[in-house]
Amino acid sequence: GEYNTPECGYDGGDCREFNRLYPNCNVEYPWQVGNEECNGGEYDTPECGYDGGDCREFNRLYPNCNVEYPMPVGDGACDGGEYNTPECVYDGGDCREF
Repeated sequence: GEYNTPECGYDGGDCREFNRLYPNCNVEYPWQVGNEECNGGEYDTPECGYDGGDCREFNRLYPNCNVEYPMPVGDGACDGGEYNTPECVYDGGDCREF
């Protein structure tokens, strides 16, 4: 983010641990890495530790499901579109009755 810079003291020191763990992870909101939600997109990369580990289960269950926002997969509601595909196991099973 814009505060995770040398000029801003790495957000007053708040980003030092993040930078140590994920030195090549360049995301807008570093606080979302490891927040217990799979954020997907640029967060779900090796550089960001697969969102600080938050996306490991999603990636294990749906290895070929490439959606920007993984949280709706398997949330109990059929979201359709890119979620309702064989790769996403028909929205994690939410669209089986659809």
